[in-house]
Amino acid sequence: MIYTVKTIIGRENVVTEAVANKAKNNDLDIKAIIHPEEIKGYIFIEGELRDIETVLREIPHARGIIRKPVTIDNIKRFLETKKKEIKIDEGDIVEIIGGPFKGEKGKVTRFDIVKGEVTIELIEVTVPIPVTVNAGLVKIIKKNE
Repeated sequence: MIYTVKTIIGRENVVTEAVANKAKNNDLDIKAIIHPEEIKGYIFIEGELRDIETVLREIPHARGIIRKPVTIDNIKRFLETKKKEIKIDEGDIVEIIGGPFKGEKGKVTRFDIVKGEVTIELIEVTVPIPVTVNAGLVKIIKKNE
């Protein structure tokens, strides 16, 4: 069964990781955990209700479980991947919008369309450093002419 768990808004990923670690360490019957980005303050956990209740005990930012199970049809739209056409070329100037290098600007040196990764040489640093990040974590500031 799939159950909805209430969390503090913005702490869904922290709760997801804590649940996964605790379930693994205590050998609990938790099959899947998802946090759809468009739903704030909630995650979905697939497993036995008693195991989910056990795993949620003492996890900060978890606010409770909605005991009425949800069907896979109710959350199917959150599970389907959305393909987004990304057009990035070598020489483009981009800004990293997520991850540890968030806010850094760089010049694209390589774009791997299969892996969806971009290798960027950071601009605003003393020594140019090549960094490879997910293509979804960059926005184009200036196209290469």
